[in-house]
Amino acid sequence: MEKFKLPHDHGHHIDKLIECMSHTNNFEIIADIFKLLGDSSRIQIFWILCHCEECVINLSALVNMTSPAVSHHLKQLKARGLIVSRREGKEVYYKAADTEQAQLLHNVIEKLMEMACPSLESLN
Repeated sequence: MEKFKLPHDHGHHIDKLIECMSHTNNFEIIADIFKLLGDSSRIQIFWILCHCEECVINLSALVNMTSPAVSHHLKQLKARGLIVSRREGKEVYYKAADTEQAQLLHNVIEKLMEMACPSLESLN
């Protein structure tokens, strides 16, 4: 296989970049996540769920939205693997997934907003 050659050689070693770019599916996954987080309500819901487990009714009250609207956002976050749910009787509880991806997004949101995670002591 012939080595890729750029029109202008600036001395950069681009072999690793070319190898990464050959996995275009990775870029599509990242673009999907950014699209998902393109809604401020969804970011707010995700951020809340990074700090606690909550049901739809409580989330609705926290973000001042209807339960169906919150459920719609939760469905999208869950489909992307950013949150998980569990059922207890008739109630469904949601929280951020315990994944590196969810933790990284939480950190990025906090850094961008320049806000600190509330400590557990301040929540009690």
